Amino acid sequence: MDATLLITTDYQSGFGNEFASEALPGALPKGQNSPQKVAYGLYAEHLSGTAFTTPRDQNLRTWFYRMCPSVKHLPFQQVSNGLLRSAPFDEMTATPNQMRWDPLPIPTKPTDLIEGLVTLMGAGEVGMSGLAVHIYTANSSMDDRYFYNADGEMLFVPQQGRIKLLTEMGILEISPNEIAVIPRGVKYRAELPDGSSRGYVLENYGVPMRLPNLGAIGSNGLANPRDFLAPVASFEEREGQFKLTTKFGGNLWDADIGHSPLDVVAWHGNYTPYKYDLANFNVISTVSFDHIDPSIYTVLTSPSDTEGVANVDFVIFPPRWVVAENTYRPPWYHRNIMSEYMGLIKGQYDGRKEGFVPGGSSLHNCMSPHGNDADVFEAASQADLEPIYLDGTMAFMFETRHLYKPTKFAQETPALQSDYFECWQGLKNHFNGNL
Repeated sequence: MDATLLITTDYQSGFGNEFASEALPGALPKGQNSPQKVAYGLYAEHLSGTAFTTPRDQNLRTWFYRMCPSVKHLPFQQVSNGLLRSAPFDEMTATPNQMRWDPLPIPTKPTDLIEGLVTLMGAGEVGMSGLAVHIYTANSSMDDRYFYNADGEMLFVPQQGRIKLLTEMGILEISPNEIAVIPRGVKYRAELPDGSSRGYVLENYGVPMRLPNLGAIGSNGLANPRDFLAPVASFEEREGQFKLTTKFGGNLWDADIGHSPLDVVAWHGNYTPYKYDLANFNVISTVSFDHIDPSIYTVLTSPSDTEGVANVDFVIFPPRWVVAENTYRPPWYHRNIMSEYMGLIKGQYDGRKEGFVPGGSSLHNCMSPHGNDADVFEAASQADLEPIYLDGTMAFMFETRHLYKPTKFAQETPALQSDYFECWQGLKNHFNGNL
């Protein structure tokens, strides 16, 4: 097998911009998208992330200049989905019970990123609206396998080990406390530089994720556009016997392909993978009393057809100063029209003392009550309210307007904590009508 890989390690910054990148000088046509003959004998190919007639400010598309057009592969054959599931999520009845999971173990046999995907829950309809939540546990790189998702974009949140995502547009490497988004339809393979790796994946069937509007906050704050990084062009000149796997209509399909599909020498457009370091998030919070709603920690959002009610929000709870006066400082007890799936990348979440650990996760579905365990409540109610800095922690939430429907695996795995409800049973009735 002859393999030549040209790698460029720089990034282009700015969220949602129009990018142009070439790995060889002159590969990118000037002033025309599809000339009769492209430099270096390349093919022009257009990738649309939205309908052609989507308004200009929302239209997503990229032009590729590649060695072989994407159509050159053998027919797809359906293969086993393993523990990967997709909408409609009808294996089990949705439950109003609060649920929490321990981290899933790293596999002992060789397992790449796609083989290691395990679906916990989801809602909606593929390619239209809704989402799926997956955990990945893997220990092997995708050397001779490539993948693309025809059903939705994928947001990767690594918790253990780096992931190097080699995509059609270039290379993204992310470590824990960073995220990456691979748009719907973009091909890639994943290498694991550290061997064992575990993390979370949001599969978004709806409108591609974007930065939230800032409203009264003004023009700055939260995640800033310039901190989002897009890859620059690099390509594989590689022939051999490879597999191209796709997730299509909720199922996995394999096709034989005799060349690397990462053969794009130049590209331009605004439909591109990107990465973001969560440490760059500009936290905004109260400097007087009470809490601002946790929506103030939204990094990215996929809007729905109802303004202010998201198909899915990606929310983080990063290191930050807590200074509120005369305030119960941990997250308050709460019931929400939105459904909340939480994961923990590192450290300890300030609303939990035990049981919620890095690599683990929890689900509090629509209108299911949740909040601090008894020990956290008692301690926070008596604490001296000096300014404190919450450090060494990073939790996140996939919050959605939809009702999460956990999979059969999620409801039957030994990782499900059957005693989660016990953390609230020690809450005492402190009512005193004589005060």
